[in-house]
Amino acid sequence: MNYNPNIKRFLDILFSILGLVFLFPIFLLVMLLLIFFNNGKPFFLQTRPGFNSKPFKIIKFKTMNDKKDPNGNLLPYEQRVTRAGVFIRKYSIDEIPQLINVILGDMSLIGPRPLLVKYLDLYNDHQKQRHNTRPGISGWAQVNGRNSISWEQKFDFDVFYVQNISFAFDLKIIMLTIKKIMFKENVNFNENLNMPEFKGSKTH
Repeated sequence: MNYNPNIKRFLDILFSILGLVFLFPIFLLVMLLLIFFNNGKPFFLQTRPGFNSKPFKIIKFKTMNDKKDPNGNLLPYEQRVTRAGVFIRKYSIDEIPQLINVILGDMSLIGPRPLLVKYLDLYNDHQKQRHNTRPGISGWAQVNGRNSISWEQKFDFDVFYVQNISFAFDLKIIMLTIKKIMFKENVNFNENLNMPEFKGSKTH
């Protein structure tokens, strides 16, 4: 199968639409619950860098409140995550709205996870290659240790994926992702919460 970008994009749209249709009851239920728990705010929106570092708004279910300390800084994750948020994160339900990002063309089902915009200037030339494709809901780094590996290892996995994109590779990552979610193996896809802040690494 010739896995050119147009075929990958077609499959992204097809399976994202099917996914949203299949998961719509869960999507609607969670949205209604979070409207109640989060004072009418069911979604979390944040600017992330996408293909060729172009910024877009990532869409996730909002699993934390916005409580801050006396200095105006957001409280730690443990003090802001809601009861509903703990469950939603446990089963990666908070990632479902990103299917909308895929349909809009901001993301792919599989690709390097979109990180924070402030990291863009910290990447070396090797690491910058992770933006040579659309970011994904899941990726090669996510099924290879995710937050138990270093930033450098994570970026190496991302670049390896970019350099070896294929239908078979995507299918393998999808199957491994499903396995990890089913067995609840580090299913939180948000590196920005569970990883120390990226400070940059040596150029190579």
